[in-house]
Amino acid sequence: MPKRQLTGIVTSTKMSKTAVVRVERIKEHPKYKKRYKVHKKYKAHDEKQEYKTGDKVIIEETRPISKDKRWRVVSKI
Repeated sequence: MPKRQLTGIVTSTKMSKTAVVRVERIKEHPKYKKRYKVHKKYKAHDEKQEYKTGDKVIIEETRPISKDKRWRVVSKI
């Protein structure tokens, strides 16, 4: 079974071996049908600390690495 992958922008790299990635998606209001953006932040594992703030990256679901980290950074776009 393939692992879930999301695309987002790195917003913070202040933690050791961790990047905070903001993932945006578009939702539609059930009654009024207006589309609007929502976002969520994910903590992703970055072993070599090679990604900087502002990079567009792909993150992939993985086993729990710490209390909050369940994702890892796969590559830069």
